[in-house]
Amino acid sequence: MDEIINKVAESKLEVFDLEDYYPKGQRVQIDISQWLIEGFLLREKDFRESLKNHDWSQYQDQLVAIHCSTDAIVPAWSSILVAIQLAPFAKKIVDGTIDDLNASLYEELLPKIDFSVYENKAMIIKGCSKKPVPTRAYILAAHHLQPYARSIMYGEACSAVPLYKAPKKA
Repeated sequence: MDEIINKVAESKLEVFDLEDYYPKGQRVQIDISQWLIEGFLLREKDFRESLKNHDWSQYQDQLVAIHCSTDAIVPAWSSILVAIQLAPFAKKIVDGTIDDLNASLYEELLPKIDFSVYENKAMIIKGCSKKPVPTRAYILAAHHLQPYARSIMYGEACSAVPLYKAPKKA
């Protein structure tokens, strides 16, 4: 009987796992609609009073996304005013969802990585993760890997999708 050989384990593929770089910190989303009349109407005086009475200390050292879950049309200053209230407490504040927050964290983190260590290597950007890694992070990782990698695939070694192959050097 022939010996079973694990070709995946023997391959020279390098895995770039964004989950390894997942920024630590408690994430929270603040919904502006809680301070709107019936979730839709912003009355400035009432809005400011609600913000004044809110306990902002509960967001100490947290990563915060500010959004509005209703279809209300809110002025830009409303999110800015919430951010100003959060500033003394939150570690990071973004406008948007938790996904936008995670994308922003990766946008800060990935440019600090030395991608030159992947020079001329066959790379797989690992696709399955237990943590909520946003699509933008995968795109950014591919962008940073592309100048160095010989090839880039996405997924798992056993079923990777080819994305990029460097042109042959003359």
